[in-house]
Amino acid sequence: RYVDAVLRKDYTAFRQCWTADAEWRIAGRILRGHDEIVGFLEQAMGNFHRVIQTFRNPIVELTGPGEARSRVHVTEQNGFKDGRPGGTIGTYFENVVEQGGLWVRRWALFQLHYMGPADLTGAYFDQPDYGPPPAFPPPDAFAQDYSRLTSS
Repeated sequence: RYVDAVLRKDYTAFRQCWTADAEWRIAGRILRGHDEIVGFLEQAMGNFHRVIQTFRNPIVELTGPGEARSRVHVTEQNGFKDGRPGGTIGTYFENVVEQGGLWVRRWALFQLHYMGPADLTGAYFDQPDYGPPPAFPPPDAFAQDYSRLTSS
């Protein structure tokens, strides 16, 4: 549902992928609640014709009744309106809960590892390594603003 909503720029469907009090840590920002989360996506998507995300097999740990956390590696193909190449490689860490028969995000951290052309000649970014699963970032983990980072 999340990937489908992003590809279709369906902000109502995207909103439904999050709890009302969710927190999304991405690109140097800490977004809280539906309005900030959806507003950020709407603003960001103004730069793209389309974004298609491919989520790899998630590593999921059940943490309680109706609660889980996951780590999933993701790639994106981004159709920037300015024509620049826009592939990304990243990792999502997520706390999810079951609401009304659906799993929705309560907390998410996105780490960007690479941005650039599909041939992987672009910029690579150092990110904290939280260790192998079930290791997980702390709730106050910070998502770097990769627009200001230099590649390594």
